[in-house]
Amino acid sequence: MIGRANTAVGRTRTCPHFKVTILESATICPACQHHLQFNRAELNARPQNTETALRIEGTIKNPKKDDAWEYSVVISIRNERGEEIHRQIVSVGAIQPEELRTITLTMDVSKPITTNSDSK
Repeated sequence: MIGRANTAVGRTRTCPHFKVTILESATICPACQHHLQFNRAELNARPQNTETALRIEGTIKNPKKDDAWEYSVVISIRNERGEEIHRQIVSVGAIQPEELRTITLTMDVSKPITTNSDSK
C-alpha cells in the first residue's frame, strides 16, 4: 500500500525522558527537547515541517513592596463551537515583592508524518 499513514493523526505517547504526553509523530519532545526517534534513514526521508502558528509572551511584575502574590498558569483549549476540550494547570508558584515572571505560550503545528511502503 502506498501512502499509508504510519500513525493516526493526533495519536499520543509519553516522552520517556520528561514523562509528559506528546504526539506520537514527534521526533523531538517539545518539553525536554530530547530526540525521540533514532531511525536516521526514516528521519532523513521524512523531515518534519513544523511551524509556530501562535506565540504569546507577557511579563508580570509584583510592584508591591511587602506583599507576595500567588499564581496559577492555566491553559484552556476550545474547539470551533467554544467547547473546552482540554484544560491543564501548567505551573503554580509565588512572586515575591519586586520579582517578575515572563510567560511564553507557543502552539506549533505540522502535517502528520506518513510512510510510503509497497505491499507485496
